[in-house]
Amino acid sequence: MSTPKNNGKAWTPSQNQALKTLAKGNTPTRVMGLKLGRTPDSVQGQAHKLGVSLKPTNQSPYGTKKK
Repeated sequence: MSTPKNNGKAWTPSQNQALKTLAKGNTPTRVMGLKLGRTPDSVQGQAHKLGVSLKPTNQSPYGTKKK
């Protein structure tokens, strides 16, 4: 497995905002990691630091739309 592009780098304010937005959208941790160039563990750790819940909210799962 290759190392994510932002591995070991500090989180930027814009990445923190993107994390919050993706979490609100019910995005899976693995997908967030791919979008942010981070590992899923890193995403979970940063979300915990920011007080962002990654638990699914009461809405349709990521990537599904009602027709």
